[in-house]
Amino acid sequence: MTGYASAQLELPRATPQSDFKADSRTSRIGLEIRSVNNRFLDLSLRLPEELRQHEPALRECVGQQIRRGKVELRLWIEQAGTTALPQPSAALLQRLNSLQDSIHAWLPGAVALSVADVIRLSSQESEGGKAQTDTAQADEIMALALQALQQLRSARAREGARLVLMLSDRLAQLRTLAAQAQPLVPQLVEQQKKRFLERWQEALAVGGSTAPEAAHERALTEATAFAIRIDVAEELTRLDSHLIEIERLLGKGGECGKRLDFMIQELHREANTLGAKSATLELSRISMDMKVLIEQMREQVQNIE
Repeated sequence: MTGYASAQLELPRATPQSDFKADSRTSRIGLEIRSVNNRFLDLSLRLPEELRQHEPALRECVGQQIRRGKVELRLWIEQAGTTALPQPSAALLQRLNSLQDSIHAWLPGAVALSVADVIRLSSQESEGGKAQTDTAQADEIMALALQALQQLRSARAREGARLVLMLSDRLAQLRTLAAQAQPLVPQLVEQQKKRFLERWQEALAVGGSTAPEAAHERALTEATAFAIRIDVAEELTRLDSHLIEIERLLGKGGECGKRLDFMIQELHREANTLGAKSATLELSRISMDMKVLIEQMREQVQNIE
C-alpha cells in the first residue's frame, strides 16, 4: 500500500567534555519514508556517509514494521551554522604552548607550531568526543524512524480501510452474478430436453425404425449427458465458499495479503470453469463479468500486507 511520513529532530551540538568552546547551535536530523504498491518488501535506503553505520539497524527496524511494499527511506542531517574549521579554546592553546616549551627545552632546534599544526591538532582532539555521541545519536535516529513508521502505518491503515470497502463491494457484485447464474442451468437443461424430444419425434414422424419408447429414452439420456456437461453447481458452491473465506479474512484484519492473493486465484479458477461450461450467451456474460471483478480485486489484494 502507498503512504508517506516524515519526522525531524533537532540535536544540540554542545561538546562539554572537549577542550573546545561549548556550541549551543543545533543540527537537525530528518527522516522521510514512503511506500508504493509491491507484492514483496523492497527496501532502499538513502543515507549520508556520516550516517551510513546506522543502515543495518534501520533495515531491521523497517522489516519489523512493514511486510510488503516498495519502501524508500531517506535520512539526512543538516548542520546549523557550522564552520569549516574548529575553534580551539584557551585551555587547549595553553596546553599546546606548555608542551612546546617543554620540547624546546630538550630540543632547541625543534620547529615551532604553526597555525595549520594547531588546527590539525584541534581537529584530532575533537574526534575524541564524537565516539561518545554515537550511541546517543543512534538512539535518536531509531526513535525518529519509529515515529515515522508509526505515521506510515497509520496512513497505510487508512488506505487499507478504503480497500476493504472496495473489495466488499466487489464481493457483493460477485454474489449477485452467482445468483443470476444459479437458475440458468436448470432452465437450459429443460429447454434442451424438450429440444431433444422434438427432434426424436420429428425423426419418428419421417419414418424412423426406432420404437417411441426407445426414442424417448434416448432423448432423456442425451438430455442427462448434456446436463452433466454444463452443470456448474459445484463451481458456484466453491465460489460461494471462497467469497465467505475472503469476507472472513477482511473482517479479521492483520497480515492476510498473501492468503487473499491465493483466494483470488481460486476465484479466478472457478470463473474460468464457469465460462468453459457455458452453453448460453447469458452464462458467458456472467463469467466474463466475474473475471473483470476478480481482476480488479487481484490488483488491489496484491498491495495488502
